[in-house]
Amino acid sequence: MPSIPASPPDPTRRPRLLFTDLDGSLLDHHGYDWSPARDWLARLKELGVPVIPVTSKTRSEVVPLRRELGLEGAPFIAENGALAGLPPAWCHARLDRGVAADGLAIRTLGVDIGLIRQRLWVWRERLGVCFTTMSEMPLDDLVAFTGLSEPQARLARLREGSEPLLWEDSDDGLARFREGLEGDGLRLVRGGRFWHVTGDCHKGSAVAWLIERFQALRGSRPQTLALGDGPNDIPMLEMVDQAVVIRGCHGLAVSPKQPALYRSEATGPAGWAEGVAHWWGRAERRPGPAVSHASRDGAGRATA
Repeated sequence: MPSIPASPPDPTRRPRLLFTDLDGSLLDHHGYDWSPARDWLARLKELGVPVIPVTSKTRSEVVPLRRELGLEGAPFIAENGALAGLPPAWCHARLDRGVAADGLAIRTLGVDIGLIRQRLWVWRERLGVCFTTMSEMPLDDLVAFTGLSEPQARLARLREGSEPLLWEDSDDGLARFREGLEGDGLRLVRGGRFWHVTGDCHKGSAVAWLIERFQALRGSRPQTLALGDGPNDIPMLEMVDQAVVIRGCHGLAVSPKQPALYRSEATGPAGWAEGVAHWWGRAERRPGPAVSHASRDGAGRATA
């Protein structure tokens, strides 16, 4: 069985994993820029620390982003925990037999998109509520609403285990809709732009699954850090040793039950770099641009 590449030898340090939301966290909410996080991404890659996207995006969206961000060696979690993509070094020889054309083994952790869409249609008719799913939105409307390019918007519609939707009805209708979905074994969670309907899975359960996989392959439990900005990130933030709530642009409350919690002052990737520097900046004994960048973001007092 292949092993996950080890970090540079350091007998005093546990192996580390970093789990991160994308939109509004590692990627800017409006322009999807990630340059403020560039120095820390380079430092973590140098140290052999996997940076693992945990996102509502589809597999089709995440695969090219991994290449752009230099994260090809790390796994990812897509569609709010509905599926995981595993590069070869994270695969179990007996359990992960199917390999996609991009070299990744895909593990389904939720339910099929066909079931979700069928039940959404049933509950809309039964309750008489109004909502628009991403698959129903005209492409031009989706581009305007998300700020994605047209090719990116097409990739966002290639759902495998979740369906985003815009709620257009009352809070009472939302409560009845949620209750109906729960009776079908489905979950309704709030993201930064959309509500998301998934199977009985979430970012936290998928993160727990990956931590267990790492421990089985490496024989040691890693130190874990997670960063996110939305309500759908809460299960992930509660599952790890240390967490960062990045100040969001959506005005939604994000209050995980997590004693080791830091709230960033900056938003987006600048807040991401600030949060990583807060928890892990002191651990890096060598000076470098990542720590100095975090100081410019207001985290200097946390890393000095």
